[in-house]
Amino acid sequence: MTQATSNKKPWHYIALLILAGEAVFILPFVLARVFRATVLDVFNVTNTELGYCFSIYGLVALGSYLIGGPLADRFPPRKLMGAALVLTAAGGLVYANDPSLTTLKILYGYWGFTTIFLFWAGMIKATRFWGGSDSQGKAFGFLDGGRGLVGALFGLLGVFIFSLFVSDTASEIDGSNSAAAFQSVILVSSAIVATIGVIVFFFLKIKSSNEKEILKERITFQNIKEVLRLRAVWLLMIIILCAYVGYKITDIFSLYASEVMGYTEVEAAKTGTFLLFIRPIVGVLVGFLADRSRASLYLCIGFALSIVGAFLFASGYIASSDALFFSTIVITAVGVYAARVLYFAVMKEGRIPLALTGTAVGVISFIGYTPDIFAGPMIGYFLDGWKGVQGHSYVFYTLAGFSFVGFLASIAYHRHFRNNKAS
Repeated sequence: MTQATSNKKPWHYIALLILAGEAVFILPFVLARVFRATVLDVFNVTNTELGYCFSIYGLVALGSYLIGGPLADRFPPRKLMGAALVLTAAGGLVYANDPSLTTLKILYGYWGFTTIFLFWAGMIKATRFWGGSDSQGKAFGFLDGGRGLVGALFGLLGVFIFSLFVSDTASEIDGSNSAAAFQSVILVSSAIVATIGVIVFFFLKIKSSNEKEILKERITFQNIKEVLRLRAVWLLMIIILCAYVGYKITDIFSLYASEVMGYTEVEAAKTGTFLLFIRPIVGVLVGFLADRSRASLYLCIGFALSIVGAFLFASGYIASSDALFFSTIVITAVGVYAARVLYFAVMKEGRIPLALTGTAVGVISFIGYTPDIFAGPMIGYFLDGWKGVQGHSYVFYTLAGFSFVGFLASIAYHRHFRNNKAS
């Protein structure tokens, strides 16, 4: 890594990356995570049908990762990310207008393009640039932890707006009030996302001398071939795939609170927001720890915790106690978020060149983020096919299986590159 990229970068730079990094996913994912039960009711869809929407998002995103990755090695992140945020916010106008299931599917396909093609690889590359030669854990820890805090604040804002229309003590909420409340949440969120996009476009700037070092003058197929020869790339495909399944499954914690624990819609939404507040704590703590040791070691620990939490949820025993429920959420979330924080932070440890970060991220993500395609329908199949505790248990057994595979791949990564820290 060059001297230029090892210098300390302005804090406003990482702050903008954090804001943008979560804001772009508020509409397609965060609102559905916090208001899962409400989304199903307002749009009159099942878990499986909502899963199909996520699958369409994933299919479009799949191609967007591959072609958008090299694009991030050619153009400045601020331009790509700013445009992506504004275009994503525009989709919120459709989302707030009571879309049919067909329209909802088209909208998620549109979001699959706007949030990935122009945005994803550019954000990862910009974060790696900010981290320099010795602060990759801190950079990605701040990014994911900060994104978690932004998501939690959006969740709190959403719950506050939603609660203005409904009572948090009512066992049943009038459908029209629920729809109006959620529409207000969507419109406010869309306005904020668009505003962040404009700010990013004008203020997420890199010095022209540094841009020349990290950007390619042209995109070539040789870059992709070079990336595919790296062992780290293939291991990260498996690691990210397994970690991302875990992250997708966190979407159902608020639904678990509603269907299994018997919470009201507002209480369930508060549970989802509580989960979001765990993320920034884990991100910052794990990021600092990883820079003092090896990121791949804490990646292994994250998967191990995910396995423990998944089995506790799958057992069904936690349904008898609020304390057990929230304790298990903490264990599972710490594991899932630790893995999520670090799977790109280990790129330097795996000797992936900074100038090819965008291309590498595109290739890795092409496989690593396939859960966007299959995780939604898979979760919906279990939840709709087996009601209550049993359906949720099947989902968490699935989490345990993927976490075990990710654990093995992380151990392989840790052992293969164990001498890289010293070198």
